[in-house]
Amino acid sequence: MNYLSVTGGRAVTTQNYTISEDLIIKYNTLNEKKKELEKELDELKKVFHIYFDNLVGPNQKGEIAVNNYKLQRQIRKSEKLNEEKTVHRLTELNMTDLIHHVPKPDEEKVKSAITLGLLTEEDLEGCLIKSASQAIIVKTLK
Repeated sequence: MNYLSVTGGRAVTTQNYTISEDLIIKYNTLNEKKKELEKELDELKKVFHIYFDNLVGPNQKGEIAVNNYKLQRQIRKSEKLNEEKTVHRLTELNMTDLIHHVPKPDEEKVKSAITLGLLTEEDLEGCLIKSASQAIIVKTLK
């Protein structure tokens, strides 16, 4: 297994990848620009939404043409049942066959059972799903 390590500020190479100070600086600079651009884009979107709210009303689609550009606002709508209220209402209507009964483990109780020794981690072998996510962070040391 190859590990990257930093040695005295020199570039480090492993498996045809080289990490240099210039590469880290470039990444950091681009990441900062990305944040600035996203903030600026969000501000412009707010302006456009306010414009369309005044022109056609809130949550209404609209479009305008300015010289060679067309600006459109689309509205995406979705509907979702409130699970608790819907289950209650269907029960009241005696329509329980329309309700999913999904057994789920109570994670808090399972952890407590392990702590109390009622279960072992081996008892649940293959049941635990582990995941990891990666993040790159640049900090200035000087």
